[in-house]
This record gives sequence, C-alpha cells and structure tokens, in this order.
Amino acid sequence: MDHSSIEVIPATVVADPYQSALTQFDAAAERLGIEGAMRQYLRTNRRELSVSLAVRMDDGSTAIFGGCRVQHNNARGPCKGGIRFHPDVHLNEVRALAMWMTWKCAIANIPYGGGKGGVRVDYKKLSPTEMENLSRAYASAIGPIIGPDRDIPAPDVGTTPQVMAWIMDTYSREHGAWNPAVVTGKPVNISGTLGREAATGRGLQFVVEEAARDRGLALDGATVAVQGFGNAGQWSARLLAGQGCRVVAVSDTSGGIYNGRGLDLEAAVAHKLATNKVATFNDGDQISNDDLLTLDVDILVPAAFENQITAANAADVKAPLIAEAANGPTTPEADRILAEKGTFIVPDVLASGGGVVVSYFEWAQNRQGMFWDEEQVNTRLSQVMRTAFREVAALSEKEKVTMRDAALMLGISRVADAARLRGMHHA
Repeated sequence: MDHSSIEVIPATVVADPYQSALTQFDAAAERLGIEGAMRQYLRTNRRELSVSLAVRMDDGSTAIFGGCRVQHNNARGPCKGGIRFHPDVHLNEVRALAMWMTWKCAIANIPYGGGKGGVRVDYKKLSPTEMENLSRAYASAIGPIIGPDRDIPAPDVGTTPQVMAWIMDTYSREHGAWNPAVVTGKPVNISGTLGREAATGRGLQFVVEEAARDRGLALDGATVAVQGFGNAGQWSARLLAGQGCRVVAVSDTSGGIYNGRGLDLEAAVAHKLATNKVATFNDGDQISNDDLLTLDVDILVPAAFENQITAANAADVKAPLIAEAANGPTTPEADRILAEKGTFIVPDVLASGGGVVVSYFEWAQNRQGMFWDEEQVNTRLSQVMRTAFREVAALSEKEKVTMRDAALMLGISRVADAARLRGMHHA
C-alpha cells in the first residue's frame, strides 16, 4: 500500500481549482465593492488541519495516509461539507471545495458556513475492514475541530452513509455521549433522514425545471447527457427522465455510453452498481468523457469532478443549458467562452445545493429529536431550491451578469453582511 500525503498544488498549475475559486470570488467581490480587511477575510480559510493516519491493513501491515479538513468560514453558522476519499485529493482542491460550500450554503440561505475534508487514498482497493479502520482514524484525527455546533461533515466522493455511521460512532464514543448531529448523510435507521440519497439530483431537477421554464424549453422530450454516474449523476438522470427528458448519454471514469433513442436508466444504474463501470453497459455506442461533453443535446449535466469544461473544449460544447451537479466543473476561462456563446449555466453553487439543504434538514431533525416523512423533506427542498433559483435569476437580470456571477454575488454578500454584524471576531 502506497504511503500518501496531502500536498499543495502550486498556483502555476493549470486549472488549479483553488485558483479558480479565488478568481471567481475576486470578480464577485469587485462587483460588490468589497475591499480591505473584509475582502481578505472572505478569501482566507479560518482553519486548515492536516493529519497523518496510521491504518491497520488486513495483511497485518500499517499504511500511512494523508488527510485534511479545511474550514473556510463560519460567519453564518457552523461549517458544513463533505469528506472525499480519492487518490487525487490535494489540499488546494479541498480549499476550493470549502470555499464553494460557504457560498452554496449562503445562496440556499441555510445557516452554515463552508468546510471540506479529504484523504488521499484509492478507496476502491480497500476491504470493508480497512475502510472502517481508515474512517475511524480520520474521525479521531479531526475530532477536536468538528461537532454539531462547529463543523458537520457529510459524504462525498468515495464515502458513504456507512462511513458517516463509523465517524458518528467514533465521535460519540470519544465524547462520551450519543451525538448523531455531528455528521449528516447517515443511514436512516441511525438518525439519518429520508430523501437524502436523491437530494443532490432532486435539487438539480428543481432548478432545471425553473431554468427550462425561463428559457422556454419543454422538458418532455428534451435530450440530456450526464457526465459522472455516481450518486448525483444517477439521480439527476433518473429524475430528469421522470420529467419526460430523454437521457441519451452517461459516463464515468471508465468512459461513456450513448443511445440517441434514450438509455434504459434503471438497467444502467444496475449495471454500474454491479460492475462499477457504466461504459460496458450494452445499450448503445461507447464514447469518451470528452465526447459526452460536446454532444448535441438540450441539457448537459456535469456531475463528475472539477475542471471538465475548459478553454480547450468550451467552444465545442453544444448544449444550450448546462446544470452543474459537480463542484467546479467549468473553469473561469471556459465560463467566458460559454457566456459569449449564450450558453445558460445553472452554476454548481446553486444547482448542486440539494445535498447540503437536505443535510441541513437532517441536522435540524437530529437537534429537535423529531423526524419528517419523505414528502415533507422533498417539499421543503423544492421550496428552498426554487426560491434560490428565483433570487439568483432576479439578480442576474438586474445586474446584467451571468447566473454564476449573480449566485456568487448573492452568496458572498450574505456572508459579508453576517461578518459585519458579528464583527469578524468569532471563533
């Protein structure tokens, strides 16, 4: 087992997600007239913790894995954000994701700031026992800085409700009391919430419905391509298909599959779960991830990783509507190219907010000791996501800026207002 650590990616590296996040912030801060100490405060992380995890492996050896937890801002409430287990995790990626989470929570108007965590590991090579050992080691390492009123982790790439159960159990044991509100995305029978599994995809469905109405696009028969076929991509595809869309292409790290007549999504999901490779699904033509991004479809859903639509391929993107289920899939350079083409983008900080909104619902249910049925969860999610879309769209129209610029302006202004009220001296 390789011994890995979390490193900073130099600022000179092309498409560094943290540089993209800072570029986006600076542009929005300039429009808002935010200067001086407030600007520096908002672009600086409150806390960064790097950890080294000694994990017992099945063969009796001990492997060392590097991890981190970044807390960007807590002016509006405790930090909130997922935990990513992946071989490509690096500190600048986690920094970017933490910052984007701050804006995402503010745009949805839920009382959180942004955080994010990660461990550099090829989780697919771990046995269930090794995965548990790693999860508990990470929970112990970040335990001093998390908590229901401080920082509430959640699942992300490479982590699952089971991982959240191990983290919650470890934290509860070490603090001497049952404390389910320390993480969200838990299994339902240990104080998780109904509706969490589909939340990111369902939130995206709601904002796509709003965007389609604004753009005069009929969803019945609209063609969709989804890059990334994990939880967010699967549910985005299935729920959009439920609104009459024809999902013609999906992909994952193994490649993609295209069928102009429309894919059998339930079969595709079953194949993905069984093989972990959607590209071997026998229901169309094999395509690459790059091919998928430039298909002639009505709606493109990037639901994979950062930096997928770049200056190199943005001019070839044909979809008039992009709804970003992933964090940071479009670089600032690509944004400018797409804006010039008239492409309508529902940005990540808005479109992918369903997961953290339902995480907030789970946390609220844990704190009050009362639980909602799935219809209540989905109804509340619809209200939050549609309200957020309308607020961003109204600001976009008023200021004559893109939806991404408007979303960031809305989120950043809310965090800045909270910091002014509190005085920037909170712990």
